[in-house]
Amino acid sequence: MEELIRTNDPVLISFLESLLDEAGITHFVADGNMSILEGSLAMIPRRVLVDGDQLHKARMLVEDAGLAHELRPLRSQDGS
Repeated sequence: MEELIRTNDPVLISFLESLLDEAGITHFVADGNMSILEGSLAMIPRRVLVDGDQLHKARMLVEDAGLAHELRPLRSQDGS
């Protein structure tokens, strides 16, 4: 899975999940249960992850929704 977006905004996460579901893009929200440990202060960002095979499609979807500024930078192929 590849990181698409990292945010503390629950509304943005909900919107992204809806977009990804509608497009049939497999995704997972990581760190969603960390609020139990942090006391619901939203200090630990949630990460929206998508299958690597669908990363390009997911990024295009986010850009088309006007949220390109929320996207995580792409990792280079050599791991740096």
